[in-house]
Amino acid sequence: MFKKKFLLHTILILTAIGMLFPFIVMILLSLSKENNLSFSNFMITGANYCNVFKSIPITRYFINSLVVSVFTTIFQVLFSTLAGYAFARMNFKGRDIIFFTFLITMFIPPQVNIVPLFFLMRELHLVDTYQALILPGIFGGFGVFMMRQYFLGFSKELEDAAIIDGCNRIQMFFKIAMPLAVPAIATLAIFTFITSWNSFIWPLIVTNSESMRTLPLGLAIFKGSYREITMWGDLFACSVVCAVPTILIFLLEKKYIINDILKGAVKE
Repeated sequence: MFKKKFLLHTILILTAIGMLFPFIVMILLSLSKENNLSFSNFMITGANYCNVFKSIPITRYFINSLVVSVFTTIFQVLFSTLAGYAFARMNFKGRDIIFFTFLITMFIPPQVNIVPLFFLMRELHLVDTYQALILPGIFGGFGVFMMRQYFLGFSKELEDAAIIDGCNRIQMFFKIAMPLAVPAIATLAIFTFITSWNSFIWPLIVTNSESMRTLPLGLAIFKGSYREITMWGDLFACSVVCAVPTILIFLLEKKYIINDILKGAVKE
């Protein structure tokens, strides 16, 4: 038994090291004084980060990405939670057909929707605005499906007890369902935030001005700027700036993911 646990832990540790190694190397090279991909004559310096902030308006790109990702995550979680609860705990005409329609959207590649979405945003005069960056991401079949499956596991006895105590449907959702669904909500929020933060194709198509560009676009612009020699230290520094927020979001929300679904609920 001890040998199996030791072997399992060893495999997990080696896997973690293998996954973290590229990121650690990226951080070290972003602090390297020399413009090379080796650690010979390695000297720590913050000049690379200064060069990035001087070369491109990365602060503006960061704010744009933050605004888009935060609002997309908030609305995606809100709408998905409401729809998931309705599909799981309420009976209404056409429920299964509507839910099946949501599932179909999960099988459509996102690239197929880019051209129709762009024409729609153009007709609504929303091109090169925050609305164009946020609106397409606040609805998603995956979020609705995930929250529905989570709410299906709720205890019927818990709902009956809430009804006896005088809760209506809205009170039951906000006071009982949502607090118990924190692990699923946190998971959906992480997935949505990371997806929105790393989005590249849609912001590239729907934005025209530099003031509306996001961080992934800024990284591509910085990499493809008019340079005869690639400044690897500066490029890695820009990459670190792009990657750190998603890591922080995961670290802040990971404790909610591992919470038990019935933590704080009544015992049967």
